[in-house]
Amino acid sequence: MAEEEKDTNTVMNESDGTEENPEDIVSEYTEEQTELEKVEQERDEIQERMLRVQADFDNFRRRTQKEKEMDRKYRSQSLTEELIPVLDNFERALQTEVKEESAQGFVDGMKMVYNQLWSALEKEGVEVISAQGETFDPHVHQAMMQVEEEGYESNVVVDVLQTGYKLNDRVIRPAMVKVNQ
Repeated sequence: MAEEEKDTNTVMNESDGTEENPEDIVSEYTEEQTELEKVEQERDEIQERMLRVQADFDNFRRRTQKEKEMDRKYRSQSLTEELIPVLDNFERALQTEVKEESAQGFVDGMKMVYNQLWSALEKEGVEVISAQGETFDPHVHQAMMQVEEEGYESNVVVDVLQTGYKLNDRVIRPAMVKVNQ
């Protein structure tokens, strides 16, 4: 009978012909199952980490592309800011009246230089902020004073004291204006 009990507690291994205990087989199976679950969990963690790294890289690439585009779009901003006072001085100089015929050639030359400078700035995306007769917009206009003038509605620009400029869609200098109350 002891031999029969031994037979029920052991199983013959077909691959090498040895006897194995069913509890050992179950234990090995459980260990393999646990090991498999660990490997699957590690795989899932690595895959999730890889997806995050890929998303971070995509965000970095988009952000870098946007920064390059902004740099290209506004590369001439500092030069424009330096040249705006030059434009103001040209405009003031060109507003003076010339009484002598000999000075008229000089004024015409100044106008040509002014137009050439303005043309170069326009190619870079510089434009004048329209103000006269427009509704006051604090994003592009700077109110220097308020007046009461007939013929204008409330909150309308009556006069431009200093021209404002934009570079593409960015205000370089707001227009300084008088606004009707």
